[in-house]
Amino acid sequence: MELRHLRYFVCVADEQNIGRAALRLHISQPPLTRQIQQLEEQLGAQLLHRTSRGVELTDAGRVLYEDARNILALADRAAERTSKAAQGLLGRVDVAVFGSGIFGAIPLLLRHFRRRCPEVNIVLHNMSKEEQIDALRHQRITLAFNRLMRPVEGLTCETLLTEPLYVALPAGDPLIARTAVPLAELSDTPVVLYPTGSRPNFIDKVHALCRDCGFAPLVAQEVSDVVHAVALVATGFGVCLVPRSATAMAIPGVTYRPLHHPAQPRVDLCCIYRDGDDSPILQALLGAMRAAAAEMSPHDHSVLALPA
Repeated sequence: MELRHLRYFVCVADEQNIGRAALRLHISQPPLTRQIQQLEEQLGAQLLHRTSRGVELTDAGRVLYEDARNILALADRAAERTSKAAQGLLGRVDVAVFGSGIFGAIPLLLRHFRRRCPEVNIVLHNMSKEEQIDALRHQRITLAFNRLMRPVEGLTCETLLTEPLYVALPAGDPLIARTAVPLAELSDTPVVLYPTGSRPNFIDKVHALCRDCGFAPLVAQEVSDVVHAVALVATGFGVCLVPRSATAMAIPGVTYRPLHHPAQPRVDLCCIYRDGDDSPILQALLGAMRAAAAEMSPHDHSVLALPA
């Protein structure tokens, strides 16, 4: 029994007339009659009997009609889902995240993808840079987000956007009165640095910026991530520099001000994926995120320029 037989049979049952069913199926009446006869022979049951007005279902025909419609609906659904999967519109994608991007840029980029591909299940994993690289190499994830990536053999690191830097200040700090904070003003202020782990990273970026201004930062503490750093600012350990997306963290006792620096420093947000990975879901994800980044102002690629 083939799907073709079931489609022909259902059409005849719907029309209750072989002639009308033949017209609807764009075939002549004799071949359609033969197909129905072949189906009856295969099943060993009479499915239709003729009347003065056309044909009617037998008891066996009514049973097959109900099941055939369900089978054809499942077949159509399977074909549709397979087509969507081939276009990257259906399935699952595992994405690793880490750092300040999760507070601003990453949710907005993924939201853009979800609007395009609502049937793709996005599974997020919190991983350090080293864990991300290992997971990509072993195909446990499809894509990762991070910053300040060094070249890694076998992986592509694509910059999606860049963000300006802000200063996280504790309550009562006189620099809160400024509309922007010159980095040189922090030369005698304890600074919380992050993240600990593989280098280069944002710690090296902060050291380089301070060096350009003629001083070495007074390091209060080094912590694993931006959340711990801003939490320490709230408790009065010092200040810290953060990408703009981190200013979405509304932590009591912390105020953010733009960093003023002659070089107008920015930090990138990269997506990392395997070289040569042509999976449809990855290509759909990359296309959506690139489109989202392209919607930003050409002069200010900050995450807050993205549409909600």
